[in-house]
Amino acid sequence: MEDWKAKLGATFNIEMPVAEEAAEPAARGDACQQQGAQVVHVLLDRKGRHGKQATLVTDLLCDGDALAALARELKQLCGVGGSARGGEILIQGDQRDKLTAYLKQKGFKVK
Repeated sequence: MEDWKAKLGATFNIEMPVAEEAAEPAARGDACQQQGAQVVHVLLDRKGRHGKQATLVTDLLCDGDALAALARELKQLCGVGGSARGGEILIQGDQRDKLTAYLKQKGFKVK
């Protein structure tokens, strides 16, 4: 199957530049393997929670098992509940200071 640009070029007898393959996204793996490779954001969220606070740890590139393991560590550190879904970890309450210090100690770049 030909690319549509190649067909267009053939129709008008001109050579169309072919786009290069898109670079593959960073490999998803253990969160601890990616320490220092990217910036992890820790932020406070109140939207959709009836005024209750929740701390979000976002921009983690890891698979579900590694994300769940890191979430378990963070929940135990803070002594609260939370969840891990879609590359984000949600921790109940305003735990930004504890999480930022812990993640920096583990080697992550934190904002």
